[in-house]
Amino acid sequence: MPNSTAHRLASFAEKLLGGQLPVGLRTWDGTRVGPVDAPTVVLRNRRALRRLLYAPGELGLARAYVTGDLDVEGDLADGFRRIWALTRAGELNRVKIGPRDWVEAAKLAAALGVVGLPPKPPAEEARLTGKLHSLLRDKSAIAHHYDLSNAFYQLLMDESMAYSSAYFTAESQSLEQAQHDKLEMICRKLGLRPGMRLLDIGCGWGSLLVHAAKHHGVHAVGITLSAEQLQHIRGRLAQHDLEDRVEVRRQDYRELPDAPFDAVASIEMGEHVGEVNYPTYTATLHKMVKPGGRVLIQQMSRGNVAPGGGAFIERYIAPDMTMRPVGRTVDHLETAGLEVRDVHAMREHYVWTVRAWADTLEENWADVVALIGETGARVWRLYLVGGALAFEENRMGVDQILSVRPHADGTSGLPATREWL
Repeated sequence: MPNSTAHRLASFAEKLLGGQLPVGLRTWDGTRVGPVDAPTVVLRNRRALRRLLYAPGELGLARAYVTGDLDVEGDLADGFRRIWALTRAGELNRVKIGPRDWVEAAKLAAALGVVGLPPKPPAEEARLTGKLHSLLRDKSAIAHHYDLSNAFYQLLMDESMAYSSAYFTAESQSLEQAQHDKLEMICRKLGLRPGMRLLDIGCGWGSLLVHAAKHHGVHAVGITLSAEQLQHIRGRLAQHDLEDRVEVRRQDYRELPDAPFDAVASIEMGEHVGEVNYPTYTATLHKMVKPGGRVLIQQMSRGNVAPGGGAFIERYIAPDMTMRPVGRTVDHLETAGLEVRDVHAMREHYVWTVRAWADTLEENWADVVALIGETGARVWRLYLVGGALAFEENRMGVDQILSVRPHADGTSGLPATREWL
């Protein structure tokens, strides 16, 4: 059917791409084009195209998908792989839309009845105000993601409530055991011993606080900007009888008093700090640890392209997020006066971690929808599938970086060997 809606759209897209579509396309009139062995993008209504017309690219696609105006039949991850294969080959980067193309697109949109007022963005999009990375705006950014629903995060994660990359000694290992092994590795790297004082900056739902206090006998302080996390942690501390050894506060890292600790950890929190404020963050890490004390951060990284993660991540998941190349993070730590002793790449471990979360999401889909709604559930499906693929294809990484605050004479007190592995 050369004049069908699907055919006309595919012909225009293939003209821009200079080649065939990598996925199938089905439109609201029931017609389909494209490879039969590929996932099929389904445009359920004209509003899907209207979203793309007003927000071309990733943001428009995300809006169409999370609202259900656009769907995917088949393996969503396979569809992403095919698109990213074009990107790696440079095909998408060569697409240049000129004046004639815009005229043709406008005529096609009019012929298909797509022209109209811009659809309202989904309510799940973040709408922050105020100065970037001010105290108030950072609280709003954290609340957008982490205050979603404790019940949802308890459903998604394992019992430890560790919302960061696990460490798998075998790919077949359970997520629960891999998270335990990650927490134990952090404690070993920090050299924790009974009676030591640990500070956890951005403590999440308290996974490291509880593990370090229970298994290593430390006294710990954790800070978070999330009201939901604070409530959950206090319940966990009472459950494990740790209220006398662990303190948790709703506090910004910039509000910490000058009271050095024996060790400091910050697990996947530095991504929220922002490039301008990162020197303040690393200076805080240095200030809060005693001379000879160890600092461990676990942090995601990526190159200079879309350092925030892209339009979808920044609007729906982690507004104001910044990820930098790992070398730049190391530079920041050294500039703050910390000596970097170890950089441990864990990229593949995040693939297995996110896939485990994605499997849990799908297995409990009805419960997830009941907790955060159909649109919210679709946001998380898109996030987890795309995130796992980004780590798989080395578009994102994650690293544990161990550093120490040297003594005045330059000594560190750390052994030259990796005694924690």
